[in-house]
Amino acid sequence: MSPVTAEAAGRRVEEILDQLAASGDEQTCAAVEELVRCLVEFYGAGLARTVELLGRPAASRAGGAPLAALLGDESVAGLLVLHDLHPEDVPTRIARALNGVQHSVESAGFDETTGVLRLRVTGSTGCGCPSTQEVARQAAVEALACFAPEVTAVELDAAPASREPALLQIGTGPPPVSGAGRSPATAR
Repeated sequence: MSPVTAEAAGRRVEEILDQLAASGDEQTCAAVEELVRCLVEFYGAGLARTVELLGRPAASRAGGAPLAALLGDESVAGLLVLHDLHPEDVPTRIARALNGVQHSVESAGFDETTGVLRLRVTGSTGCGCPSTQEVARQAAVEALACFAPEVTAVELDAAPASREPALLQIGTGPPPVSGAGRSPATAR
């Protein structure tokens, strides 16, 4: 398959838009033009980000290498994944996405058949209440969207039962004296 040139692609898009315009369906024409505009903006942003990242000195790039900088960028990674060009496997991309989440979460397993990723909230993410855990889950969902779109659902593993701290009894008087079973204060 020969590479598609910008000129050929532009001509083909114009032909399709002209065919739609000839149909007289103004609503469909407007929707298709908006779709084309949206896609062009998406690809333009990804290409601009690629040029920016590659133009940085090696010392300021993530990991120092050009490819590492590209793979760690949401815009570029999204384009690579979309076209099945991302060199990292799904578990590596999941780990990359979770590393960028501001909450302490880790993968508890990914089912490639169903697309379900199980997460475990770790560390001291808030109070451990359900709303805090949901915030962490949602942050993971957003991070996974561009790095690992194979993840179709994110579920939280049940948090381990919290261990109650031991209750320490504090007495009001000195400990009993061995022998009489009384404390010195009451031995009189």
